[in-house]
Amino acid sequence: MTERWPFIHHVTFIAADLEASTRFYTAALKPLGVVGEAADGGTEFWEEEVDTPSFGLYPVGDATVTRGAHIAFTARDRAAVDAFHEAALAAGGKSRHEPRLWPEYRAYCAFVDDPDGNNVEAVYKEQA
Repeated sequence: MTERWPFIHHVTFIAADLEASTRFYTAALKPLGVVGEAADGGTEFWEEEVDTPSFGLYPVGDATVTRGAHIAFTARDRAAVDAFHEAALAAGGKSRHEPRLWPEYRAYCAFVDDPDGNNVEAVYKEQA
């Protein structure tokens, strides 16, 4: 049997305002079972008790702010997608698409803009 490896190990965004972005992602990802911790001048996020794949936020410094990217986080059920959307809006996010079923993808999803204008999605894949 072949061991399954994550397709992506980690993704990093550069934030214009690290504090605001950390607040946003901490709140938005909590309903998905994702936790964050300060690391090397930024914040790293991962599923509880699983360190990869991970998502990092770091201050702009000499780099360029990440804008216009799309990242999707897996939700365990529809309720988690709903909670993600609510928490993201409460933390300053802007709704792109309220939670709903996207039949063409067999997925229940919600989309919000983070503080830098990135398209952040929570997705629950429906069973066929």
